[in-house]
Amino acid sequence: MSFIAIEQMAAALRTSGWLPLEGAALHWLYPLKALAVALALLMLRKHYDEWHFNDFRSLGHTALSIGAGLLIFALWIRMDWPFLSPSPPPGYDPTLMEDSTLRILLIGSRLFGAVLVVPVMEELFWRSFLLRYLIDRDFSRVAVGLFTWPSFLITAILFGLEHHYILAGIMAAIVFNLLLYHTRSIAQCTLAHAVANLALGIYVLQSGQWRFW
Repeated sequence: MSFIAIEQMAAALRTSGWLPLEGAALHWLYPLKALAVALALLMLRKHYDEWHFNDFRSLGHTALSIGAGLLIFALWIRMDWPFLSPSPPPGYDPTLMEDSTLRILLIGSRLFGAVLVVPVMEELFWRSFLLRYLIDRDFSRVAVGLFTWPSFLITAILFGLEHHYILAGIMAAIVFNLLLYHTRSIAQCTLAHAVANLALGIYVLQSGQWRFW
């Protein structure tokens, strides 16, 4: 949240002329953000009692998670409707960086964050914490994957509001939530999230549709 605030403040200052920065300068905040969150996740890894690698032994659930991720990707790129977005998506265009080495570094950091960091962080927050917190403030007493209509709907709407393409975000949250209710596994939801982000990243790099980043 701090990085988001810094990024938005820097963008506003740049637009107003108070902060003379080139177009790609703000892109360097993403590698810093990804590394900071990755470090926090790594340092606190022993506390994630709800995240189990053994969940991937269920081949049926794992295949379903991969399919769910690909479904989210396929729907996402067709739900880029701007009418509910508060502003055009800023996008993340590494081609603005003239130096090829730095450009590759930006692309690598973006993929690293989107595929390895964001899925873990967001699934721990949305599916493990918030979904259960909305049922009971002492969320650790609530079983992973317990369904209630209020928690299901609230998390879906809030997850959508977190993204520029709000309806696409709501759609993704619904799929992730349904996958959680079926598998009872945060790890499987993380896998689906990673697959969706990886597929989107490959699509963006191939098509140049930077608005999806």
